[in-house]
Amino acid sequence: MEILDVTVLEPKHKHPTIFNRFDQLQAGEGFIIHNDHDPKPLYYQLLAERGATFSWEYLMEGPEWWKVRITKNLVGENDSTVGELVAKDFRKAEVFKKFGIDFCCGGKKSVKQVCSEKGVNYDELQTALNATESIGTKAENYDQWSVEFLVDYIVNKHHTYVKDSLPVMLEFAQKVARVHGANHPENIEIAENVHALAAELNMHLMKEERVLFPYIQQLGKLKRENKQAGTPTFGTVKNPVNMMEMEHDSAGELMQAISKLSNNYTPPADACTTYRVLYAKLKEFEDDLHNHIHLENNILFPKAIELEAELMGKDVSVEPSENSCSVKP
Repeated sequence: MEILDVTVLEPKHKHPTIFNRFDQLQAGEGFIIHNDHDPKPLYYQLLAERGATFSWEYLMEGPEWWKVRITKNLVGENDSTVGELVAKDFRKAEVFKKFGIDFCCGGKKSVKQVCSEKGVNYDELQTALNATESIGTKAENYDQWSVEFLVDYIVNKHHTYVKDSLPVMLEFAQKVARVHGANHPENIEIAENVHALAAELNMHLMKEERVLFPYIQQLGKLKRENKQAGTPTFGTVKNPVNMMEMEHDSAGELMQAISKLSNNYTPPADACTTYRVLYAKLKEFEDDLHNHIHLENNILFPKAIELEAELMGKDVSVEPSENSCSVKP
């Protein structure tokens, strides 16, 4: 098996050379890297950028030399999750939506698992997913973005959209419930759910923007400066991430309830303009929320967890911003 001696390479060429060699491998093939320090940071970078497509085996672990065998997995050896597939190619999100598969909150489930749970024919789904490869150009490759850029994008695009949309949805939902509640009582419950959703999301966005996101951006800064991170006040990024994912699930459940009550956002024949605009806005909001949660659950959060693990070690204090609220594990 080929041995790649990375000690003879310039630091800036080490990881690109290893990635290039890995990309040239056929399924089942591998190579050994020889290094003068533990290459664990490479493991996290490879996992973040190539996913669970390889095996990592230490053959020698110091104190002077490290050898690691990296092998590309055989096709079918690892069943990708829904979130991983959408992270690599967002065009696949439309396929999952057509098959009734949740790619945001349910993104951590394998394709085979969701097919089994939903009663979806696995082969038919795979055919539809493969067909997206021939459709136009890939959308934005969010999986290749840095955590800092991802945070800025999510806040500027999705958080701003939520903050702008919630007041409009609340006003219209209350008006429709008041005017049409007698003939269409489902709108009373829809208004209650919109109110609950607004309360949850407003608090949720504040936690992310004051606690979690500043910490993730600081991790990105430490990475660029080639420094390592100390322990944050909340212990590990997994703690606020777990809380945010639970809140994502709750918001998703409220939107599912609203969708069901509104007959998938289909207004009745006697609906007035406000009624129709409300349902169209709710549908638009749900679509944006799916993309929003997908970016966080399936791309940003895994990147942050891996980056923190890579950077932990040196006595470098990382604190949330001054106006941060506390996050308990």
